Amino acid sequence: MRTLFISDLHLTPNRNDMTDAFVRFMREEAPNSDGVYILGDLFEFWVGDDDESPLNNTVTNEIKTLVDSGTPCFFVQGNRDFLVGKRFERKSGAKLLGDETLIDLYGTPTLIMHGDTLCTDDVKYQEFRKKMHLKWLQWIYNRTPLSWRRKLVKKVQNNANDDKQSKSYDIMDVNQQAVIDAMQRHKAQWLIHGHTHRQDIHELDVGENKKRIVLGDWFAENSILEVTPNNLHLFNQPL
Repeated sequence: MRTLFISDLHLTPNRNDMTDAFVRFMREEAPNSDGVYILGDLFEFWVGDDDESPLNNTVTNEIKTLVDSGTPCFFVQGNRDFLVGKRFERKSGAKLLGDETLIDLYGTPTLIMHGDTLCTDDVKYQEFRKKMHLKWLQWIYNRTPLSWRRKLVKKVQNNANDDKQSKSYDIMDVNQQAVIDAMQRHKAQWLIHGHTHRQDIHELDVGENKKRIVLGDWFAENSILEVTPNNLHLFNQPL
């Protein structure tokens, strides 16, 4: 019995090694589990559910094969793939979850999320995120030509990278009070998230056995969290 968690792969056509690593994970690690949770930013950017690029089709097909074999897969939208929608859900078989979801992880109430909503000190980003999640704006965006959306996304990515370089290290990390508030709101014992790329297991001093587990990215090596009824194992594998 084990459940696997991954996030922040940022898959892109420019990094075939990361795509190959994901495929190996889905074929070798994932089938021997009770379920796989992808906690956002699986893609460097998701232009829309109608973007049937070779990369997108490869990833979607791998998830579908896993789900059809009997292993459920769950997907939390990240800040790079927040436009993943119902069409992706139908095609891949993965179940889309909300921004915050409480699960029973072998008897431990566990809150799972991407993690960007915890970075409340980054006020500028939180304002941008609020705008980008407006349903009417997404409705309009999804009905514009795919070619235009690709150009827009490229521009947004460049601006985001420039903005990231100008921010301090601390402002892009989670706010501890936001962490505590989220866990108390859901009565969670553990919190699992990604987004910051700062792989670690934090022991929290707000109650017995309270933990915050942060998943790492896949830029240089895989970052995988394996949870069993008796153990937490956060480990890396070479690409």
